[in-house]
Amino acid sequence: MGRGKIEIKRIENNTNRQVTFCKRRNGLLKKAYELSVLCDAEIALIVFSSRGRVYEYSNNNIKGTIDRYKKATSDASNICTPQELNAQFYQQESKKLRQQIHMLQNSNRHLVGEGLGSSNVRELKQLESRLERGISKIRSKKHDLIIAETENLQKREVHLEQENAFLRAKIAENERLQQLSMMPGAGQEYHAIQHYLARNMLQLNVMEGVQASYPVPDKKTLHLD
Repeated sequence: MGRGKIEIKRIENNTNRQVTFCKRRNGLLKKAYELSVLCDAEIALIVFSSRGRVYEYSNNNIKGTIDRYKKATSDASNICTPQELNAQFYQQESKKLRQQIHMLQNSNRHLVGEGLGSSNVRELKQLESRLERGISKIRSKKHDLIIAETENLQKREVHLEQENAFLRAKIAENERLQQLSMMPGAGQEYHAIQHYLARNMLQLNVMEGVQASYPVPDKKTLHLD
């Protein structure tokens, strides 16, 4: 009859458990030795019994093998795929942005006088300095805007005064011409004045057209023979 299959579970009988441990321990050590010799593998085997006794086998320095194992597992854990690296980068950036948002929210709350219960004297002095600098900048900007608005108003007033003066002069001229037209025997004089003004305006326009067509040479470039 062949050997029966043993169910893999804890052996309840202490004597049988100890006998099985000794047999299988020796077989495990033998297999580790054979594997190291046949395959030129670096092997370190450590076994602790239920009573706390240690059994070990190594074809090399066992501490050196353990250090090599730690280094190999550490390097493997540090190797990340591009997707994992991108995820880590965005997680770090998201964490930084959340911290900045939290700081800005606290700063804004402090500026309006909220959440100051946990602030110390140094922080309150810094907040006071920030507020004073802000108020100073606001006043300076307000002063510049007032000056600019004042200059614009002055320019508009000067322009309106010039337009009013021109209109008053034109009204006075029209009133004078109307008075002349209403005087006895002044009709011919009025028409003569109108004709004279129209003729002078025509001559002025003709002269300007001639000058535009034939520009006068520069005196510096004129040479006499």
